[in-house]
Formats: sequence, structure tokens, C-alpha cells
Amino acid sequence: MLVLGGTGEGREVAASLADSSDLDVVTSLAGRVRDPRWPEGEVRVGGFGGAEGLAEWLHENSIQAVLDVTHPFAARITANAHRAAAACSIPFAICRRPPWPQCDGDTWLPARDLDHAAELAPTLGRRPFLTIGRQGVSAFAGVHGVDFLIRSIDPPSGEMPESSTLILARGPFDVESEVALMQRHDIDVVVTKSSGGDQTYAKIVAARQLKLPVVMVVRPLAPTGARTFDSPDMAAQWLESVRGSEDG
Repeated sequence: MLVLGGTGEGREVAASLADSSDLDVVTSLAGRVRDPRWPEGEVRVGGFGGAEGLAEWLHENSIQAVLDVTHPFAARITANAHRAAAACSIPFAICRRPPWPQCDGDTWLPARDLDHAAELAPTLGRRPFLTIGRQGVSAFAGVHGVDFLIRSIDPPSGEMPESSTLILARGPFDVESEVALMQRHDIDVVVTKSSGGDQTYAKIVAARQLKLPVVMVVRPLAPTGARTFDSPDMAAQWLESVRGSEDG
């Protein structure tokens, strides 16, 4: 079984299956984070070479199913995995944490993608807090007249906005420190992705308390027809059931 990981949910799946004596699970990490949190069990690091390369690897390693537990915005990885599993005629499923719910007091402006978010941000403030991960920062490189505060785990790849301050930090974050950070840097708008989970939800609560608008980049759609779970336990049970059906 192949688990495409790199998330807390992926580590939960790996941990729940680590003691299984009749289920061989390999967790694959893309290798894009400099100091990743390692899951239990066998781990593979690095890319596969697109859908074709992944399909070849699945065949060579006699993989019986693929479970995608990557980040909700890892659309290219998900699409490649879906295509590769189909090419090999093996089951494929996705496990995604639920998106954050919008609550009373939230002022969210949905953005269809990062380019749209870059258009919206300067219309709402002059000191945006950009917290979208390192790979999407270059979408804001052409935004002028604002001073970004950027936070990511590793330094952003690609071009940076002309006026910006970079903070390298890894969650979880608490509400009190997020409020203090936004006040210290005079933040007037938050730009983020609809990632969900507990690790960085504090920034959403802090924005609510400070009555700041949030540009919320909506999630990409899952591949048509793909089975989806929002619980690591359910996803792990699915993998076990796939193995059971193969044995039967």
C-alpha cells in the first residue's frame, strides 16, 4: 500500500497501521520541506516523475492501493496519483481534513486561486499577513504599494514581493501569540488558504478577534469520481479493507 503523506493526517494513518502484521505500507514524502516530521513505518522521499513515473513505480513494487493524504492544495500530486492508480487498475482514495467553517464575526473574501488573492489583498489593506506556504509567495511578487508580512516553514521559492518581512516558523500557533504578532506588525488583512486543521487555526481566530478581513483561497476540487475521507481512521480502515478484499 502507498500512502502519499507529508501531513499530520498522513502520520496518523501511518501510525495506526504501523503494527499491522499483514499490511505493508510505504509513506511517500515529496521532500519539499527541509526538516519534515517523519511518520512511523517505511518512508520514501522524493518525486516519482509525474503520473507515468508513479504508475511505473506502483507496478514495480506491486502496490495494491494508493491513499492520498497530502495537503489539500497539493492538486498536482493528487491528479498524478489518481491517473497513475487508474492506469494500474488499483483502488485510489483521498483523505482530506475538513476545511475551516466560517463563524459569526468572520469576514472572509473567497479567492479562486493565489493570483486572485494577489488582486484582492491590496484592495483591503496596506499590511497583509501572507500565510500560504512557501511555494505560492511568487504569485504576490507583482503586488506594489503594500508591505507584506510573510510566514512559512522554509524560505519561499521563487520571487518575493518587493516590500516584505519574512518569518520562518512552524505551527501549532496559539491565539494569544497570533493576536500579538498581528498587532505588532500592524496587520490589516490576512491572506491564507482553506487548509483546515488545528495547526494554524489560531490565525483565523485572531483575525476574528481583531475584526480583520481574511482573503481565503478556496480548495481545488478532487478528481472526479475519487473516493474521499475526512477522517484518518476511516482512511486507514479503507486500506485494510482493500487488503482484505484482495486476500478474499
